[in-house]
Amino acid sequence: MAFKSGYIIIAGRANVGKSTLFNALVGERLSIISPKPQTTRNNILGIVTDNQVQMMFLDTPGLLSARYRLHEFMNRQIGRASQSADVLLGIVDGSKFDASFDAEVQRTFEQWEMPKIVAINKADLISRAQAQRCEQRVRASLCTRAVLSVSAISGQGVPELHAALRHALPEGPQYYPEDMLTEQPERFFVAELIREEVFHQLRQELPYATAIGIEAYEEDRPKVYIQANIIVERQSQKGIVIGRGGKTLKTIGQHARKKIEAFLDRPIYLDLHVRVYENWRKKDAALRGLGYS
Repeated sequence: MAFKSGYIIIAGRANVGKSTLFNALVGERLSIISPKPQTTRNNILGIVTDNQVQMMFLDTPGLLSARYRLHEFMNRQIGRASQSADVLLGIVDGSKFDASFDAEVQRTFEQWEMPKIVAINKADLISRAQAQRCEQRVRASLCTRAVLSVSAISGQGVPELHAALRHALPEGPQYYPEDMLTEQPERFFVAELIREEVFHQLRQELPYATAIGIEAYEEDRPKVYIQANIIVERQSQKGIVIGRGGKTLKTIGQHARKKIEAFLDRPIYLDLHVRVYENWRKKDAALRGLGYS
């Protein structure tokens, strides 16, 4: 049997469970997860290799209307991923089908000229009859290779989805070593794990006004020394992130440290600070400095 390989772009509205499904398909926790929408900002590559196929999954930011320069960057990330992709994995929320498979999403999926597979996610929250109706509506709206109902949380339908994606990939070479899981550096994932904890600990809109800057990453110590800044847009936000007596920042740091140590499989010392960069989401220079370029 000929070897297969290719890039699979995972796309859909914010909060349809793209990152959770990405992690389930890759078999590793690479994308950060939050109940809040629009958590993913960068494309994240996850590589799965065996003796028959190399699947390169690209988790992308949620499809959205741009309000900030940051949103424009996020939309460009989706565009870049679509240009290199061999297969589209479109994700739809079965529990909020109409909102997650509206006319704009349908047009976006349709314009990408590649084999399309659509996953009706969160199937554990709806009945089988509802899932079948969602599947029928997708088939009536798009030309697809397959439409499957899955649950990224429970694992329902994920093996079948994996098999459908393998089948849809073209013949091709092995691009990456078989033990390579991603191409992003460790410090990228360190920043993402800190940002994930910011989303967990802070309320309402504030997490969207934050970014993480890694100032130091020193491995030649008994504990990996990581100095990181939580960037906010206004002085008033700084006080909220720090919390009374530093409690909120301390909690963010404690939880993030545990996640980073589990990811790196090494003890770390996390030196966490809060810095103000006025309106950073609207400034090109700030976005470039934080890796959003």
